[in-house]
Amino acid sequence: MKCRRSAIVADVYEYELGKNMEDGFEPFADVVTKGWIVTDFLIKVKRADGTIVCPYIVHRRGRTFIGEGDYIIIDSDGTKHVCGKDKIFNRYIKIED
Repeated sequence: MKCRRSAIVADVYEYELGKNMEDGFEPFADVVTKGWIVTDFLIKVKRADGTIVCPYIVHRRGRTFIGEGDYIIIDSDGTKHVCGKDKIFNRYIKIED
């Protein structure tokens, strides 16, 4: 079966640290030891106590960690997604600035 993605309007923002776009932070050590993800391009933030943490968003499948140059997509129903800069404008068409 072939399907076409439904047309929905979404807000798309390039991720910026300090703008409260993420849902939380996970210690980098936990990301490395507990996950099966490539960590090379993840955003890493060093806190005052020296702990390095990585921002993430929460959705129905769990957590998605945010990488350098990623965009945060918020669908009209409030669902959040992360999309890389290499794919964002192949999947989303700008309709306004």
